[in-house]
Amino acid sequence: TSKNCECIHFPRTDPAVIMLVTHPSEDKCLLGHNKRFKGLRFSTIAGFVEPGESLEHAVAREVKEETGIDVCDITYKASQPWPFPSSLMLGFRCSAIAGQTVKVNTEELESARWFSREELNQSPEDQTFRLPRRDSIARRLLNEWLEEDSKPQ
Repeated sequence: TSKNCECIHFPRTDPAVIMLVTHPSEDKCLLGHNKRFKGLRFSTIAGFVEPGESLEHAVAREVKEETGIDVCDITYKASQPWPFPSSLMLGFRCSAIAGQTVKVNTEELESARWFSREELNQSPEDQTFRLPRRDSIARRLLNEWLEEDSKPQ
């Protein structure tokens, strides 16, 4: 017979950061097209937090690794559990530092570029261009930005 050991087990959850990067002087945000996305879907930048790393450092590192852009003004916005693959998505907003050019890391992204608010508001959301899923934190971060006053900060 087996006895109930009354041990409590917590499933492993890996923290991941996901961030909307805004342009320092233009009304634009940085989105990337991941090689794993089906179709021409563009989304916010994201990546896993490394052991011993702060969330803010992970945000800056992931944006730099994937797009070559240095960021500042990193601000936590929201979180979302993401069960596959057992992740907790931690959403942030940050601003690019002026005077930089996007340099895509092709091991991570197929492409990345700045999108204007107007361009995203008029996107067709069809086979030619898609935004993140409506139930995702990426879409929440993007929608919050799209609903703000369009004047650069």
